[in-house]
Amino acid sequence: MQEHTVRSYSEDLRRLRESIERMGGLAERQVADAVTALVRRDTGLAAEVVQRDAAIDALEREVETFCIRLLALRQPVGQDLRFIIAALKVCHGLERIGDYARNAAKRAIVVAEQPPLGSLNGFQRMARMVQANLKDAIDALVNDDAAKADEVWANDQPVDEIYNGIFREMLTFMMEDPRNITAATHLLFVAKNLERIGDHATNIAETVHYAVRGDSLPEDRPKADNSASAVVRPLA
Repeated sequence: MQEHTVRSYSEDLRRLRESIERMGGLAERQVADAVTALVRRDTGLAAEVVQRDAAIDALEREVETFCIRLLALRQPVGQDLRFIIAALKVCHGLERIGDYARNAAKRAIVVAEQPPLGSLNGFQRMARMVQANLKDAIDALVNDDAAKADEVWANDQPVDEIYNGIFREMLTFMMEDPRNITAATHLLFVAKNLERIGDHATNIAETVHYAVRGDSLPEDRPKADNSASAVVRPLA
């Protein structure tokens, strides 16, 4: 992190980094607890996740206000300007991640009221991957680490592959027994929420790359979500 002749300016930038890091930590915890609630059928924990979303929303407003103040009072240029703009974009992305985790927790409450369906191991693996990518993306921003951001950007494909597997598995459950439709549908939404969280992590990584290097990554990143073109065939 660049040190400035005006010490208070350096402290402002440091405070902004710490706020983004804190917001990222809250988002990571929300994702982890939402999936834990799903797997353990813990409606109490799921309800906590839903309630805690307000804390992320409040931090987004705080970071946004702070960034606008920095832009107005410090008139940053170069990498400082790119970092502040990146912080604005990242805090919005983290707020969306919080929303997806909240939605997953709401689905977990419904799923807990249905008969168990499958092992849910894929959800746990998927959650671990998106959490790791999210953590690395935030660390990359805080530490001006473009190389780590690039790794996150290229690491979304395994998340998509797990999502594709869950998608096919849930469709199979629904075709085998109509009584599975409610639980399987809600589980599909949970899986999609996790997939979207993974997308937001890679978007954050793209933003970090630009903030540090001043150029953009290629438009086409590795992607393996083929659920939009899936064809459902009746069982024989």
